[in-house]
Amino acid sequence: MAFMTAVGNVSLLLAKDSQPSIDERVAVFSDALNHASIIDGIRLAEKQKSVAAFVYQHCDMHHLNELLTNCPMKKKVVITDSLFSMDGDFAPLVELVKLRKKHGFLLAIDDAHATFVCGKTGGGAAELFNCISDVDISIGTLSKAGGCHGGYIACSKKWKQLIQSRGRSFIFSTSTPVPIAAAAHAAVIVAKKEMWRRRAIWNRVQDFRDLTGIPITSPIISLIVGNEATALQASRHLLEFGFHITAIRPPTVAPNSCRLRIALSAAHTLDDVKNLTAALSQCINFSEIGFQCTSWNAARL
Repeated sequence: MAFMTAVGNVSLLLAKDSQPSIDERVAVFSDALNHASIIDGIRLAEKQKSVAAFVYQHCDMHHLNELLTNCPMKKKVVITDSLFSMDGDFAPLVELVKLRKKHGFLLAIDDAHATFVCGKTGGGAAELFNCISDVDISIGTLSKAGGCHGGYIACSKKWKQLIQSRGRSFIFSTSTPVPIAAAAHAAVIVAKKEMWRRRAIWNRVQDFRDLTGIPITSPIISLIVGNEATALQASRHLLEFGFHITAIRPPTVAPNSCRLRIALSAAHTLDDVKNLTAALSQCINFSEIGFQCTSWNAARL
């Protein structure tokens, strides 16, 4: 998923020349735990001297409000993962929408891990939290729940025309092959019609909660085990029981916050989750495990 198209070009297009003044540049506010693709997109825009980047503490709306209030720049963009890939928690979209109404910024989300998984029709996190009309740009991928390849940008007709005509990473990339486009279209139909798939995955989330007592809020489960050796040992132990659970280590995460990253799917059964938690209990203590989550809301259909 080429994030540069969504944020890099939004920033570049809003600037008037190669050396814009402070009033002409765009202020981009990014969550501290945003995906690497978002960070790289912002860095590319910064190279053009068209944006100034500000990082707010993870899901901290008070900090973001302070940064927005104290920023003298007129053009502002807030970008965040909707469902964070390494921690499994949701961005506080309802609070972000309130700040959007207060400060008038452009709101962009990376919905890669929520597309087809969240919302009544699989419309993602914005549909889940009933704020689709308040999100200006939603970037997603077709390579996860869609089971295909490539990505998409969901936006207004105005932004679509702008990106099509000025988005370098879109214009100068190879077009999606027809079979992939057809498969993606079929995936959208399946996601909308076969709602049992979403019910199945959220049932597995509930099963994991019930079996471990860990208050997970999404199918992405991040169990923080500490140092690298502990994470690798646990990962090898789980592989012996038939579970490929990756040990996430630096530089992907901070030192001593290595973790086991579990991704549940609709294809998993209750027995799968029971066997997984049994294997996990042999190498970690659920009551002592570190876990990154949000307590303000839990996902639901």
